[in-house]
Amino acid sequence: MRTQTKALVRRSAISQNRHRMMKSGSAILFYLASLAFSIGARAEIQFDVFPGYDNIVREAGWFPIACEIFNDGPSFNGVVEISSGAVRSDQIRRIPIELPTNTRKRFSIPMFATGGRFFQWNTRLLDDRGKVRAERSTMQPKVMAWEGVLIGALPRTFAGMPTLPDLRRNRPELKPQVARMTVEQFPDNPIALEGLDAVYLNSERALGLSIDQVEALLAWIHGGGHLIASVEQLGDVNATPWLQQLLPATLKEMVGIPIDKEVQEWLKTVSSNPSGNGRRTSQFGRQSRSLGSNPYANLQVDQELASAEIPVATGTIRDGKVILAASGKPLILQAQRGRGQITLLTFNPEREPFRSWKNREWFWAKIAGIPGEWFLTEEVRSYGGWSIDGVFGALIDSRQVRKLPVQWLLLLLIVYLVVIGPFDQYVLKRIGRQMLTWITFPAYVVLFSLLIYFIGYKLRAGETEWNELHVVDILPRGAGKAELRGRTYASIYSSSNAKYSLGFTPPSEELADRTHATLRGELLELYGSGREASRATIEHYGNTFRAEVFVPVWTSLLYVNDWLQPAPAPLTASFSRKANDWLLTIENRLDRPLPTARVVIGGSVYDLGTLAARERKEFSLVAGKGIPLESFIQQNGARFQDAVNQRRNPTGDTLRGWIDQPELHSMVASFASHLPGQQNQRNCVTPAGLDLTPLVESGNAVILAWDPDHSFANPINQFKPLRTQRNTLLRLVIPSNATAEN
Repeated sequence: MRTQTKALVRRSAISQNRHRMMKSGSAILFYLASLAFSIGARAEIQFDVFPGYDNIVREAGWFPIACEIFNDGPSFNGVVEISSGAVRSDQIRRIPIELPTNTRKRFSIPMFATGGRFFQWNTRLLDDRGKVRAERSTMQPKVMAWEGVLIGALPRTFAGMPTLPDLRRNRPELKPQVARMTVEQFPDNPIALEGLDAVYLNSERALGLSIDQVEALLAWIHGGGHLIASVEQLGDVNATPWLQQLLPATLKEMVGIPIDKEVQEWLKTVSSNPSGNGRRTSQFGRQSRSLGSNPYANLQVDQELASAEIPVATGTIRDGKVILAASGKPLILQAQRGRGQITLLTFNPEREPFRSWKNREWFWAKIAGIPGEWFLTEEVRSYGGWSIDGVFGALIDSRQVRKLPVQWLLLLLIVYLVVIGPFDQYVLKRIGRQMLTWITFPAYVVLFSLLIYFIGYKLRAGETEWNELHVVDILPRGAGKAELRGRTYASIYSSSNAKYSLGFTPPSEELADRTHATLRGELLELYGSGREASRATIEHYGNTFRAEVFVPVWTSLLYVNDWLQPAPAPLTASFSRKANDWLLTIENRLDRPLPTARVVIGGSVYDLGTLAARERKEFSLVAGKGIPLESFIQQNGARFQDAVNQRRNPTGDTLRGWIDQPELHSMVASFASHLPGQQNQRNCVTPAGLDLTPLVESGNAVILAWDPDHSFANPINQFKPLRTQRNTLLRLVIPSNATAEN
């Protein structure tokens, strides 16, 4: 009995031990599961994507997509993949990125809006195994019309944001827009800023910009941008050396002055004080008809502002001109910086009484250089339009390709119908074997298929060909130095279905940080949805790229490489007016001659002939004796639109899809606003900065020089074509009574 009791006690003890062990094991498993769950919860990826300028993009222009990634989990190497949901677009951009544990990465990448108003952007974060770690799909930013006005703003406060008047037209895509930008998301690539007409910067916000962001902003200004800077405190300016150097005045103290009626009287003047480098407003006004008097002149006086006193920064004016002054103190100063300009507000328009001023929106419109007529014009057609890309494509597309004329195509079709119909019936009936039609009909189909292939082979087969045309803007940045803003139009003719490797290489390792490049496909047209002809995978590495593009057999595709890099100035020039003559001085600093050169000055075009190597040459041009610019453009560009249409037509006259004399017609394409078109309809659409018409209308001179068989950027083709050619059009804008180096 005692033995049985001991056995039961022993079994009970064993059972209790097993129970305790099971409970302990369950507790351990529960703890491990909880730990894994907590780690998994902490390891979530924060992936934020910000398309455009405050979710606004301009059609047919560059814009940034900013990404912010926070990795709270294990380290991994990832790839951010951006694709467009536009119709018939197969372009993918990828950005490799390293994501260590507990790190936050921010970057922005330039993207090109294909022109449509109904496209979407999809962004994914993939790890090194190709697994999707985060995704932001169907992002649909607000798309504004190519002609519209878009201002980026870095204000001190949200309430201090600039505002613009509404248009009479009830068209949201034409409404002027102001996009609020943050310092963290401000682009560090000047190409990504080209979708903006102007940038407003409060001096307090200038302190937070990084070196790369400042370099991008300065390059954008010298390339034609308009910076509007306001002074919050003198300490902000004094603590920002780059802003001190950029401003047209040395500021020393703040004083309070009454502004009385000076501001309101200036605002009501008929002159709209255009910035002189507007990229779209001049063409918009040229294609429209005014519906009323200038709105600035009809503004009502605000008595509260007339009796106000505001703090104003005073000092010594270095350059530029005074646009508005009160009590002998400048309120608005304006100075040219390269092709662009800076407008300095010596006061803070974000504070009272300006913040509550009834005419505040008109004040900003005039500061931004928007003519009053722009708000009163008859509605223009903001849909459709053909792209200037097609003109450059017609200049450099392969001449190996021949098209089958429409009449021959119709004749072949008629012969085919006759053969499979009456001829087949007649022959089989004659021999009494109608049932053989089951054999003869497929034979005819095979025969004509082989015939069509043979005709296509004879007309379109050829060797792989790579042609480049570089449009290079010289942006002087000091004695003998410049930044080159290039647009490389590259046409690939493929003899087979093939993929080709492209890539941009900086001129040297020392200049890598100051070199920027990106790639896009050809913009075909802007009929509502807009589309881009490209099948490419583009990988961005720092400021440059590598790409793989696909070209179908026997076709030519056009790609555009937008780039910016420092270089010695290839040309310098100056001009002045003396009596009825223009005195022009040009120095060719290259070791080779430039065989064709022209100058556009005073609204006329003059032929300068050849500029010899290392030659400094002076010209005396009689005012009014040149060819009027508008006549020159309309005469030589009359075929442009027809050539663009025929170029994309698979049949028809081959010669009508080609444009010869690239040295002449690339110069004509530089003034697209004057190309012939229909009244009140959108005509030729050009990327920002390509059309030089507004600069000529502002009194500047433009030198155009042809440099054959040379390029200023490293070739982007990473393959060896059997045929190739490259040419460069140099463009130099010089202000009146100043050398191009200043």
